[in-house]
Amino acid sequence: MPPGRSLFSDRKRLHAHAWFVGERIDVRALERMDVLAKSPLTIVAGQSGCAMLFRYGAVVLFELEPAEEAAFLENIAPFVRERFAQPEAESAEIAIQPERDEGVEASGALSLRDASLERLQLVGHILAKSAVLSHHEARVAEVFDRIEPLAEGLRTGRERRARSRDLLRQIGDVLLAQTRTVGRVEVAEKPELTWDRSDLDLLFERLSREYELRERDAALGRKLELVWRTAETLLELLQNRRALRVEWYIVALIAFEIGLTLIDRFTGP
Repeated sequence: MPPGRSLFSDRKRLHAHAWFVGERIDVRALERMDVLAKSPLTIVAGQSGCAMLFRYGAVVLFELEPAEEAAFLENIAPFVRERFAQPEAESAEIAIQPERDEGVEASGALSLRDASLERLQLVGHILAKSAVLSHHEARVAEVFDRIEPLAEGLRTGRERRARSRDLLRQIGDVLLAQTRTVGRVEVAEKPELTWDRSDLDLLFERLSREYELRERDAALGRKLELVWRTAETLLELLQNRRALRVEWYIVALIAFEIGLTLIDRFTGP
């Protein structure tokens, strides 16, 4: 598709719906479809809409009816690795208003100068990253719920029930979330299409601020670090306790052996 071409030139309002469907999407396997662009992969979908697919597991659908959305997500399911039972979603209404400043209106709608492919791709990037952040924010909240009783036990001195396997699972969840948000999604990074276009760069910055992508990413990082430190501390205490228990076993065995020697000495012939 030629740069700047409008996908929906006859419409003044559009609907976009993002889904974080799984850990990975094999976008190469989908390139045989009716492709509009490759970065991100944008293909024709539904009767008159399109879909943007991101390798890190997000899909953004434009102008698809609910039945079309369900059918499209079902069709790409074989190409999604580790599908989520309850995918995170993010939606937005888009108003095409050439005479208005681009950004987010008071009503919450996204105002765009036109419906060019490049501008819709920026919206796709923003919605996809926001959906991913929402997913991991919920995951970290769950980890906090599991860590909190262990931290409370540490404060009160009753942390004996903490199991190393549970603690290792907390650390694993933290590291996995860090890898997926920082390594794959690159929430704080700008897409390539903004590098040579000052107007697109400005639009991306405005939308990024409205959705608080960098702030949410930083907050998520702080929470992940706190979970990591808490789990690491609890695991270290548990290991120290086990080491101390082994030492006491050794002392007990030595004392038992000494006792047997003394008994044998004083009761022998």
